[in-house]
Amino acid sequence: MSRPVKIAPSVLPADFARLGEECVALEEAGVDRIHWDVMDGVFVPNLTFGPDVIASIRPHVDVPFEAHLMVAEPDQLLHRYVEAGCNILLVHAEACTHLHRTLAHIAELGATPGVALNPHTPADVITHVRDLLGIVLVMTVNPGFGGQAYISSMEPKVAAVSALLEGFDCDIEVDGGIGPDTVAGVTSAGANVFVSGSALYRDPEGLEHAVTDLRHRAEAARS
Repeated sequence: MSRPVKIAPSVLPADFARLGEECVALEEAGVDRIHWDVMDGVFVPNLTFGPDVIASIRPHVDVPFEAHLMVAEPDQLLHRYVEAGCNILLVHAEACTHLHRTLAHIAELGATPGVALNPHTPADVITHVRDLLGIVLVMTVNPGFGGQAYISSMEPKVAAVSALLEGFDCDIEVDGGIGPDTVAGVTSAGANVFVSGSALYRDPEGLEHAVTDLRHRAEAARS
């Protein structure tokens, strides 16, 4: 049975001066959860959201939060983002010396463990940690900035991840350049969770239309 389609918008394009209101607007638009792109200026060349910022938003919305930890030493920060209210923690395979241990620790903290794979990272990195995973994120751009062009050659990699996860209780998420023109390809390859930022915020008909349209396009690509 197919896993449900879920829309997990990135708040990178949001107005940071009104971040709480922006998250409320996303929830009202019908998103399934909110994706926090956490960047440390080391693993990626940008700085974004610390746990205190996320914790300040948590009381204002009910949808789950996921933290995408694009950081050099995620193990030192895991507990802070769980305490901030993140239900899902995604760590980069490239940043974890002991990936199995890191994922097990996330589960011990009470969050769903996830692993993110940069474009150059092969799908089979997840082979020996599949039993620990609740979600795999395939990056369809190089991490670090919003608004980048979609890398279509990642679609076979999504399909490879899907094949590796057959029989496992695990979502497949994609992040980078996801919008109305690209969602069908990754859906057909096996993705069911879609991170979208710029495409949602630039929809002239507003966030609710953008979220609904993206969901319908993903669901249509399955039929």
